Order: sequence, then C-alpha cells, then structure tokens
Amino acid sequence: MANLKEIRNRITSVSSTMQITSAMKMVSAAKLKKAQDAITAMRPYAEKLTELLQNLSATLDGDTGGEFTSQREVKKVLVVAITSNRGLCGAFNTNVIKEVKNRIDHYAGKQVDVFAIGKKGNDVLGKTSKVVSNQSSVFDNLTFENVAAIAESITEKFTSGEYDKIELVYNQFKNAATQIVQTEQFLPLAPIQSDKPASTGDYIFEPSKEEIVLELIPKSLKTQLYKGIRDSFASEHGARMTAMHKATDNATELRDQLKLTYNKARQAAITNEILEIVGGAEALKG
Repeated sequence: MANLKEIRNRITSVSSTMQITSAMKMVSAAKLKKAQDAITAMRPYAEKLTELLQNLSATLDGDTGGEFTSQREVKKVLVVAITSNRGLCGAFNTNVIKEVKNRIDHYAGKQVDVFAIGKKGNDVLGKTSKVVSNQSSVFDNLTFENVAAIAESITEKFTSGEYDKIELVYNQFKNAATQIVQTEQFLPLAPIQSDKPASTGDYIFEPSKEEIVLELIPKSLKTQLYKGIRDSFASEHGARMTAMHKATDNATELRDQLKLTYNKARQAAITNEILEIVGGAEALKG
C-alpha cells in the first residue's frame, strides 16, 4: 500500500502542476493579444519612416547623416541584448543569449560589451561578459517615452566615441509559435541598400532635405529600438503560451500514465489479498 500512496501523491503533484501551467498559458494568451496588436499596429509606421528616410538619403551626399553615419575602425562594440525578465518561455531567452555570444566571438580581439534589456540576459551574460547597463525595468511600463530615453543613452555612447559599432539582438515576432532571432546594426547607420529606385518627385522641402534627414535619424533610431523591444515583448508571451501549452499536455499525459499505473497496482494488491484469503481458507479445510 505504500507504493499506492506514493503514486497517489505523484498524481496529486502532477495535477497541481497541470493547473498552474494551464493558468499561465491563459494569462500569456491574453497578454499576447494586446502585445501582438501593438507590434502589428506599429510596423507600418516604422517601415514608412524608414522608407521616407531612405528616399531622402538616396538623393543626398553620403556624409549627410553626420555623426550617426560616422564609419570608424571597429575597436569597441556594444551589443544590446533584448531578453525577458521572467523565464518559463522555452528557448526564447536562450536563443538570444546564444546569438549574443556568437557576436562576441565574431568580434574576437576587440572589446565587446553588453547592454542588457531584460533580467534574464543580464543574469546569464553578466557571468561571462561585461554588462555596462541593465534596463530590465522598462518592461514594467513599456512606453515609447521610456524606450526613447534608453535609445538616447545608447546613441550617446556612439556619438561620443565610446563605441565604434552598436548592434541589437532580439526575437522578432512572427506568430505565437515562431520567433526569429534578429541581429540588426543600430549604429553607425548602414548605407541604404534597396532594389527600389528612390522617389525623385518635384518636392519643395521646408526646411532643407539635410535638416529633415538629421531630424528623422534620431526619431528613426528610437523607433527601431522601440520596435525591437515590442517585437521581443510579443515574442515572449507567444513563446510562454506555447511552452505552457506543451507543459500542460505533457502533465496530462503523465497524469494519465500514473492513473493507469495506480489502477494496475491497486488491482494487483486486491488480487493478492484474494489469493491470501483463498489460501487461508484452503489451509483451514486441510
């Protein structure tokens, strides 16, 4: 009977775990809808802003971007790692951390520092790399204004000459089950490469095209970082919902197996008791 009690305890434990994972799945599903709507609504604006900047830049000299397009010998690199503050979301954080380490290896021989946005990335990467800042609190109130302040801080590290190159590493949201790890060059601004010809309409610019570009670049950088964080935020909830769905299915399967094992053990115990009774009765007859 001790064995039966142990199996009963395991069934209770697995059932409790199943209830927790099922609840977490529903919470993530609710948060995912809001996060997905936010990134879906933002992408057209970000793409149009990039297109506008490309069209203007294509008709100007290559050095119009000023300090934002300054190409220097790469000696110091800053990698911005966007992860989550919490786990239980499958390989979501692991994939970003692995890619950050790949970027560090890629720049072997150069100084590579990490700018962490998310507690998980800060905790893991801080053990092997130099983390210059951790902005995990941004997820407590994810607004454009809060992200813009971080973007200004990162941009200042490049314009001041502290770093020669800055890259973003994050999970791009595709759907609830698929997240794609992206590595984007944040600064310096990469040369415009597009198969589409630049729009060359007869426009009157006020102020000049140069001033407009210099005004758009900081806004474009802030938008790029905000889109990356928004993508990561939606990807996190999608990954967690998928992970909890799989965990719930596994817990259900394990509970069913334990119930079957319990019933078999219980049946065997009853059979043994019947045999003992029949054996005792036969012994009395003899």
